[in-house]
Amino acid sequence: MVRGALQVAGLVAGGLGVVGTLAATAMPQWRVSAFIEHNIIVFEAIWEGLWMHCIRQLSIRMQCKGYDSMLALSADLQASRGLMCASSGLSLLALVLATLGMRCTRCPRSPCQAKGCILLAAGLLFILSSIVELVPLCWVANSIISDFYNPAVNVAQKRELGEALYVGWVSSFCLVAAGSTLCCSSLCCAENPRGHGYSSPSRHTESSYSKSQYV
Repeated sequence: MVRGALQVAGLVAGGLGVVGTLAATAMPQWRVSAFIEHNIIVFEAIWEGLWMHCIRQLSIRMQCKGYDSMLALSADLQASRGLMCASSGLSLLALVLATLGMRCTRCPRSPCQAKGCILLAAGLLFILSSIVELVPLCWVANSIISDFYNPAVNVAQKRELGEALYVGWVSSFCLVAAGSTLCCSSLCCAENPRGHGYSSPSRHTESSYSKSQYV
């Protein structure tokens, strides 16, 4: 009962983490305009993401355009592209393994052990994908904060933390929770390797019968 609840909780948390990671990768709100000093009046809002940048002017709906070249991106955003794609791929693979681990209940030999190995691999992949995701999120956030408090940077070029960063942090927490839960579930399988399998018959009956022949 406890093992099944852990598996379901891990799968749900992993699914939320995967959706959040994909959303954070696609969202353009990584860097958003900072309305400070003479830029406090909202005439223009700028969003900068991994794949596009968007501009919304007063009384004009938002217009988004993809980057013409990767060289137009800063170093942190260039690295974030690859790392977020890697995190998305790892989390998707972990989700597939977790689903297979929950369904793999009938195997010819030691089903619970096989299931535990699959769930352990899925849990470790979830944790790895969370670490890979945290690197670009924290890198971009540190770059934004450093530029914000740097007096040499023009006020119009200063940015604030966008919604995509917060979505990514929440999704990385979900991935860690999913990985930890699935690893605990795999340990439960390791403690009970036979599960409900067939146990070999005892040989005490044969030995007792042979002794009765001499009485």
